[in-house]
Amino acid sequence: MKKEIIDVPGISKHLKKEGIPLSAVVRAGEFVFVSGLPPVDRRTGKIPLVNVTQQTKMVLDNVKLCLETAGSSLDNVVKCTVYITNAAYFDEVNAVYRKYFKRNPPARVFCNVGSWPKKFDVEIDCIAIVR
Repeated sequence: MKKEIIDVPGISKHLKKEGIPLSAVVRAGEFVFVSGLPPVDRRTGKIPLVNVTQQTKMVLDNVKLCLETAGSSLDNVVKCTVYITNAAYFDEVNAVYRKYFKRNPPARVFCNVGSWPKKFDVEIDCIAIVR
């Protein structure tokens, strides 16, 4: 099994530009690993100041792009971790999350964190299988 770094349009470029030492997506054999993604605007590389519902949608749109670029999909996600700055956002995040994982949702951890170096409230990573 070999490790393959997947270049994701609009995401990988901004990570490199910021000098952040990670790959947005790594494929290894039949598995795809998507790094924790904050609500980044793929066109600008900026994190907009929007509410947690909009942030969650942006994050999951980016996760979806990462998975599809690597030859997988949201339907093939086996595990997600949702990191949140305030556990009170649980219902808001779930309202959006439910729309992306309509049938047979993956295993998941919902984890409260203190803060990040930039202003945002939600980050999601996942593991999926290749189609």
